[in-house]
This record gives sequence, structure tokens and C-alpha cells, in this order.
Amino acid sequence: MDVTGRGLVNCRTASHWEWAFGMPHKRAHVMVPENLLSEIDALVGQRGRSAFLVEVLQQEVNRRRLLQILNSPEPVWKDEDHPELADGAEAWVRKMRDQEERLGQEKLGEWWDRSE
Repeated sequence: MDVTGRGLVNCRTASHWEWAFGMPHKRAHVMVPENLLSEIDALVGQRGRSAFLVEVLQQEVNRRRLLQILNSPEPVWKDEDHPELADGAEAWVRKMRDQEERLGQEKLGEWWDRSE
């Protein structure tokens, strides 16, 4: 969302257009307390309600999914999923840098002087 200098929020952003035209959607009847609806309207206007609510709901779904992952006893990082790091991260980084150096020399020759 784009916050303007007047403290207003413009909900007609790329996320609005993606929501409006980029994916199928269904109408849902949602009850919102009147005072909260007034605050939303003050921020985005009546025509920006749906896009605003979709954006907020998506953020909350993402937050709750992340919390589920973080609270899960199952480890997120598994060493067997990253065999390239078996010799340690430092060795992997050195290998990547050496590979970049070798490819630079092969492709660019004398122009690839990185000693300066």
C-alpha cells in the first residue's frame, strides 16, 4: 500500500490490480463493526475496501502459516537437504567464489583482473 503525505493510504496499487484481475475470486459476506468500517473507509475509501481487506487477510494468513512452521517440532533446516554444505559453509562459499573466478577468466580473459 502506498501511504501518501497526508496520512492516507492508496489501495489502488499493483496488489489491487493483481487481486482484481490476476486470480479468480468469490464474493463473501463479511460482517464488520461499523466503527472499524468507518476507519477503513477513511484510509482507502469505499471503493478500496475489498482490495484492502484481501491484502490484510493475506498478510494474516502468511503470518499464521509462519507461526505454525516456527512452532512445529519438525526442524525447518535439514542437513540432508543441503549436501553442498557438508564441508561447511565456508568451504561452499570458497567453492562458489573460485568457480566465479574461473568462469570470469574463461569468458573475459584479461578484462577479468580483480586484483585491484
